[in-house]
Amino acid sequence: MKIERVTESLSLKRDLDSGTEQQRQAVLEILANVKKQGDEALLAYTEKFDGVKLASLKVSPEEIAAAYEVIDEELVCYIREARDNIYNYHRRQVRQSWITTETDGTILGQKITPLDAVGVYVPGGTAAYPSSVLMNVIPAQVAGVGRIAMVSPPGKDGKLPAGVLVAANECGVKEIYKVGGAQAIGALAYGTETIPRVDKITGPGNIYVALAKREVFGDVDIDMIAGPSEIVVLADGEANPAYIAADLLSQAEHDMRASSVLVTPSLELAERVAVEVEKQLATLPRKEIAAQSIRDYGAIYVTETMDQAIAAVNELAPEHLEIMTTDPMSIIGQIRHAGAIFLGENSSEPIGDYFAGPNHVLPTNGTARFSSPLNVDDFVKKSSIISYSKKAVLANGHKIAALARLEGLEAHARAVEERLKS
Repeated sequence: MKIERVTESLSLKRDLDSGTEQQRQAVLEILANVKKQGDEALLAYTEKFDGVKLASLKVSPEEIAAAYEVIDEELVCYIREARDNIYNYHRRQVRQSWITTETDGTILGQKITPLDAVGVYVPGGTAAYPSSVLMNVIPAQVAGVGRIAMVSPPGKDGKLPAGVLVAANECGVKEIYKVGGAQAIGALAYGTETIPRVDKITGPGNIYVALAKREVFGDVDIDMIAGPSEIVVLADGEANPAYIAADLLSQAEHDMRASSVLVTPSLELAERVAVEVEKQLATLPRKEIAAQSIRDYGAIYVTETMDQAIAAVNELAPEHLEIMTTDPMSIIGQIRHAGAIFLGENSSEPIGDYFAGPNHVLPTNGTARFSSPLNVDDFVKKSSIISYSKKAVLANGHKIAALARLEGLEAHARAVEERLKS
């Protein structure tokens, strides 16, 4: 793992999820066909891209029951416990509608309304992601969303991974569909004979899923365009190099484009971590993926001081930030940009991925500078409430009319002045 002195501006931002023009045109064609042909297009694309000919897009109760036969009962219990932790964390985010009244009879407020329908995309491919089910479904349920539809690409056997089905069932998801890729995003956005349209789509996917989400935004809402995973570890000289190396590799095995970075003022720690990364990498099952990630996007930055290290972290604005120092609580107040912050040597990033409760759908590619983890607010909309009394109109009508005329909108001014006449 390369070690560098911090001498210039740092950035994790990579133009890796914008896609090529050829990929974008392919996505546009898929979306157009799904919009026009519905289920017929979904079945055809599933056969073409996933190599399986389906008789039905919807997962049956029998398939869900069969999944429980595959998953160990103890693991089912762990899924339930993780579900409860995530639920308990997100229920604290719930906002209430509110109304306030003024002495002149004016009533102002805000009405919180859950979205009617949400689509959750759960990726497939090289791994199964039950955790993606929990993290996307539960905040929507806590928000009060009435209908949740889940889509995920089937395997060669025409089935979804057992863990994904169990997680969905444990969350009470009633609509589960065996379709992935850009075609699944099109189905959720426009609706087909089998899959009714939704109002918002959440969940990560490959470049085609990301491009499709970008294209349908406006017809529906989306959560974010997520890039490759990132971790930054901020450590002092007392940190455990084996822990740091393990956590850096936990992200590197995600994707060849994942970024794993250590920032420290200790050259000695930097050198020990570099050795430990190579040692642990040798025995990883996903060694080839992790090795390329470390080679292309991994780095150890050595600063002169801890203050400089903290400034570098804020500049990186990482998806995941681990603070491995003797007193992490003294540093957290200085962190301005990070999707999720893990404090202390026992708070390994995978704890947040799977079990602790906070959401693991996080801003990537520097967007933690202005955006937040997926949360309950993402699944509600806020309506303003305005009720003016006659007294309030008489007191303020001329002010409102004047402001309207300042903008050259005479009809606006007259609409208020019509009330003043009486």
